[in-house]
Amino acid sequence: MSPTKLGQLHEVLAGADRVVVAYSGGTDSALVAAVAARTLGDRALAVTAVSPSLPPGEAEQAAQVAALLGIRHRTVRTREAELPAYLANGTDRCYHCKSELYEVLGAVAADAGGAQVVSGANADDLGDFRPGLRAAAEHGVRHPLVEVGMTKPEVRLAARELGIPTWDKPASACLSSRIAFGVTISVEMLSKVGRAERVLKDLGFVQCRVRVHADLVRVEVEPADLQRLAEPEVRERVVESLKALGYRYVTLDLEGFRSGSMNPPDASS
Repeated sequence: MSPTKLGQLHEVLAGADRVVVAYSGGTDSALVAAVAARTLGDRALAVTAVSPSLPPGEAEQAAQVAALLGIRHRTVRTREAELPAYLANGTDRCYHCKSELYEVLGAVAADAGGAQVVSGANADDLGDFRPGLRAAAEHGVRHPLVEVGMTKPEVRLAARELGIPTWDKPASACLSSRIAFGVTISVEMLSKVGRAERVLKDLGFVQCRVRVHADLVRVEVEPADLQRLAEPEVRERVVESLKALGYRYVTLDLEGFRSGSMNPPDASS
């Protein structure tokens, strides 16, 4: 990554005067938060949205990392899981989720003296299936990483250079992404899949997904982890734990983890 891009990121955030960072705790938003803290000091605020869509443990980790970054941090509750359009789980689900998020963050920004809401979207996201970017545009949200042209690999490199502990953290999407489009979402479904993935993470599978297909779940882990997951003791524990949550069938996806595997066939993933 060119040092120029990191310098430009500082300039972009400095020009905003004061910002509210849509902060999930992932690598992208952590980099934006870190640079905002260094550039703006107390005029930067990181905000983490908490809802049934958030994987277990993410809010706590986000708070811990924010403290290390030296940025002010707070959590807010978002209520996308109460919106019929979100629960309908159409291909525009992410749009409704992000609309709710940016509506809430907009209110936080107004209370903070008219701060600019910024996100952690990076340049690579522009070529992905991201209906939420439309919601961001409608709410006037800026994407500093996009503005300076930083790709995901460049974000990770910059985060590592700045000593951000989550520079190599795997992506952690909204729990609703584990459920096939068109299947009505419920809070109970989100809770179950969150607990199912917690089982895998507690066993040391850092990058994993539990994809839900009615009473069958399809487990995705990194290809390098497939052999370990297939070991009798580990396999039996996973099967037993996921069946205890109410799933009838537990399958292993031999293709391994891949982002967006539930996206529509004609969408980028």
